[in-house]
Amino acid sequence: MAVDYLVIVVYLAGMLAMGWWGMRRAKSKSEFLVAGRRLGPAMYSGTMAAIVLGGASTIGGVGLGYQYGLSGAWMVFTIGLGLLALSVFFSARIARLKVYTVSEMLDLRYGGRAGVISGLVMWAYTLMLAVTSTIAYATIFDVLFDLNRTLAIVLGGSIVVAYSTLGGMWSITLTDMVQFVVKTIGVLLLLLPIAVVKAGGFAEMKAQLPTEYFDPLGIGGETIFTYVLIYTFGMLIGQDIWQRVFTARSDRTARWGGTVAGTYCLAYAVAGAVIGTAAKVLYPKLASPDDAFATIVKDELPMGVRGLVLAAALAAVMSTSSGALIACATVANNDIWARLRGVVRPEGEQHDEVRGNRAFILLMGLAVIATAIALNDVVQALTVAYNLLVGGLLVPILGGLLWKRGTAQGALASVAVGGLAVTGLMATYGILANEPVYYGLLASLAAYVVVSLATRPTDAAVLAAWRERLAGRAPAPENASETVSEQVPAAQ
Repeated sequence: MAVDYLVIVVYLAGMLAMGWWGMRRAKSKSEFLVAGRRLGPAMYSGTMAAIVLGGASTIGGVGLGYQYGLSGAWMVFTIGLGLLALSVFFSARIARLKVYTVSEMLDLRYGGRAGVISGLVMWAYTLMLAVTSTIAYATIFDVLFDLNRTLAIVLGGSIVVAYSTLGGMWSITLTDMVQFVVKTIGVLLLLLPIAVVKAGGFAEMKAQLPTEYFDPLGIGGETIFTYVLIYTFGMLIGQDIWQRVFTARSDRTARWGGTVAGTYCLAYAVAGAVIGTAAKVLYPKLASPDDAFATIVKDELPMGVRGLVLAAALAAVMSTSSGALIACATVANNDIWARLRGVVRPEGEQHDEVRGNRAFILLMGLAVIATAIALNDVVQALTVAYNLLVGGLLVPILGGLLWKRGTAQGALASVAVGGLAVTGLMATYGILANEPVYYGLLASLAAYVVVSLATRPTDAAVLAAWRERLAGRAPAPENASETVSEQVPAAQ
């Protein structure tokens, strides 16, 4: 394993070095949080693919392939579909808003009164998303170094927190680009063909496994529908995804770069399912489907290649973890803490803003590591995150983009009713049940429509400013909350 260890150590050292380099670039709030909104198509596509394809997509995707065969691709496939929908239909308008958070978008659309509540829901989602990625370090470092779970989480989490805190989005962008390349080589170009060959080829796989393993719908229609509802729609509204859209240097970059990333996700989904299916042939009696990835890597790959593929898995986990971490810190600082304090900083205090956001990344990173140590179930944590996101925020966000009659009161009611309904139903039906997101989403939609129609329409001046901003015709100050504070008195 010495060569494999060397590959991993060099990779981790490179991540920290890029964090240090990113610190030298991040001299303003815009540079620190959204990479100065300057990413071109290649970097944008690579980093967007990196953030959405995390440990759940890699280790979990292979596990679903082990359990269900080719239809195990559906979870990651629906993530790709969501990214494609976001890129084709919404990304250009989102990029033109020139904001930093989803809650700032809601403030602009509804007149400055939806931020804190929506920020709390988004913060809970991004925190749990970061936690699920951090928990996944335990699996990888156990294979690599035979570390106990807590030490593995602390080691992996500390590296991500370090480079994210140092350089913000610039560091995360650079590391994600490396992680994208490593994942592509490790999973698609190495592990996929080696796994198929070791299993005897597709003909042998078909001979060894039941026919349902090769049924595209074998996982079940209800499960596929739930994946679409949670992951496809979740891709449309997550702060971690929007914050990457904000880094695009143009509408065209956001649209076409995201389309390329979404297409890559579809290929990655199929690859994970095929690898898992091959693992089922090689190891038919594993204790857990999630052990399939680590087992096939450890037992079937040659020295050096094994280290690169494990680095690919580590890359997948780190990219999602760092993206969720900076999203969590951005929401906590800009949407919750600053609003509760009523702080609007002058434009000249850019270095102070960088220090403040850097401190929040460090604080949220420590909270994520502590929470990951306390929790055991990755699937449950991820389900809680997406249930809160879709049940609480999908309706007011898409409603704001698509329905001009939606009001601030309707948005607040939708967030509150949807969030409470999802939470209560998870307690009643269980965290992994489908009913919480189904009924919670319906409750959120009903509250939005009924309350919006029962209240006065959004002020014409607010809507006019929103349309100008959405079209990219209005200048965007460094702090979008200043725009909101100026618009609301004007609207009144």
